[in-house]
Amino acid sequence: MPKLGLLPRVVIAIVLGLILGQFLPLVAIRVFATFNAVFSQFLNFLIPLIIIGLVTPAIGDVGTKAGRLLLLTVLIAYLDTTIAGLLAYGTGSVFFPDIVEQTLKSAQVEQSTSVEPFFTVQIPVLVDVMSALVLSFVVGLGIAYISALHTLKAAAAEFRQIVLKTIEKVIIPLLPLYIFGIFLTMAVTGEAYRIMVVFAKIIVIIFVLHILILLYEYLIAGAVARKNPFKMLWRMLPAYATALGTSSSAATIPVTLEQTKKNGVSDEVAGFTVPLCATVHMSGSAMKITACALTICMLQGLPHDFGTFFHFVCMLGVVMVASPGVPGGAIMAALGLLTTILGFSPDDQALMIALYIAMDSFGTACNVTGDGAIAVVMDKIKGGE
Repeated sequence: MPKLGLLPRVVIAIVLGLILGQFLPLVAIRVFATFNAVFSQFLNFLIPLIIIGLVTPAIGDVGTKAGRLLLLTVLIAYLDTTIAGLLAYGTGSVFFPDIVEQTLKSAQVEQSTSVEPFFTVQIPVLVDVMSALVLSFVVGLGIAYISALHTLKAAAAEFRQIVLKTIEKVIIPLLPLYIFGIFLTMAVTGEAYRIMVVFAKIIVIIFVLHILILLYEYLIAGAVARKNPFKMLWRMLPAYATALGTSSSAATIPVTLEQTKKNGVSDEVAGFTVPLCATVHMSGSAMKITACALTICMLQGLPHDFGTFFHFVCMLGVVMVASPGVPGGAIMAALGLLTTILGFSPDDQALMIALYIAMDSFGTACNVTGDGAIAVVMDKIKGGE
């Protein structure tokens, strides 16, 4: 299992959970429910720390390098990420209700005995999510603009390493077991069928959406730079294919950089824009998270009005800047917003993690291919100065 990537492990966990949920005795299922209850408490404890550990040094780093071109790149990346999220919400608001309603009508499953853990452990959080986000901004901006804060800057960077190691060595390895427990429980309670049917249909819409995002990004870039958008998008296909295989924006940087230069972007602008956008431009990830979150809200009867999701998408664009470069890193950074703004339960969070990871490579491919469009725009702006 350790030799398998995260996606295969998650898929195996889902399949085993759905199958074994039909056969395992209730006492065995309660063992996994107990693990999930404890793990979800630990995860909730970590969420504010993840925000502080990732957002603080990210803001500090951007600020210390602040220049007109950099700030404009970050602004464009944020706007594109937010637009992608709002596009997902708008599309989902039109198409998802019918899909959810039809599935609910055709999947009336009798509820089995509820699965309760043997025990749970309460782990109070040190600070709530919004306080963690505000604290990150205050400290990050302080690091950026007060050059004498070398010790605090080093401490923020070191704390970031602790958070990344915790995600990489503890959270990510245990996620398949956590997801297995969730789907095991859903198979017992009768929830699994309707959720799987709904998302089998939703995934098709998400795939179409990520193609539309790439088209509008390159149509805009082509209009700004007066270049053929379809030829530029075609040249970026090697980066797209590499991201599909690696599920990592950082690992795809060399290919993205090379293909961006083939689109006529200068070495200076490409070398600066592509690595930066690999961190701050997350249009595909924001679209996926928003679409999946909207679907879960509809399934669970949670509020999903425009005001709630506008707030969610705008904040999502901020936390995406600090998402770590590991598979599933973006959804880990977004968990706090899913809980505080949308009201997700631990089970809803686990379902979001599973769905996100199942489509992780397509979101990453959308992110890195879009980086090339931003680079074209920034090259035009730089050339016009």
